Amino acid sequence: MIKLLYFARLREDLGRSAEEFALPGDVTTVAALRSHLMDRGAAWQAALAPGRALRVAVNHEMAEPGTPVRAGDEIAFFPPVTGG
Repeated sequence: MIKLLYFARLREDLGRSAEEFALPGDVTTVAALRSHLMDRGAAWQAALAPGRALRVAVNHEMAEPGTPVRAGDEIAFFPPVTGG
């Protein structure tokens, strides 16, 4: 199991702030996880679309698409932060 966290507009778009998720064996990177979650349907495809500005952290460390994901990880999805 992994813990998924969704922040800001993602939380609103997906209707949840967190969930426990059984990691499929073929999902081994952040990119593969994002793709797998997009298979859940239209809301997921829109929220996680490849062209959409989105940051990901694995265990509180900023992650790239190729960052490995493993059982027990905490993965957070959030939009980029803007300041002013």
